[in-house]
Amino acid sequence: MADTPDDLPAHVSTYHSFSKLVLFAILFIVLLLACMALGLVGNAGVFALILGFGGSIALLVAFAVLG
Repeated sequence: MADTPDDLPAHVSTYHSFSKLVLFAILFIVLLLACMALGLVGNAGVFALILGFGGSIALLVAFAVLG
């Protein structure tokens, strides 16, 4: 817990940064699993590759702009 009132904004900022990191990790894992399913089970390897690269870049840009 925050010992002094001066620590509270720093703790809130750290909490929001960590929650964005966790959200990015979850979305990236879901993207990877979807691309693996498309490539291996769906026999759409080229589409999975394009979706993987495009989705990864889109995630990185989105979280860089929002962060």
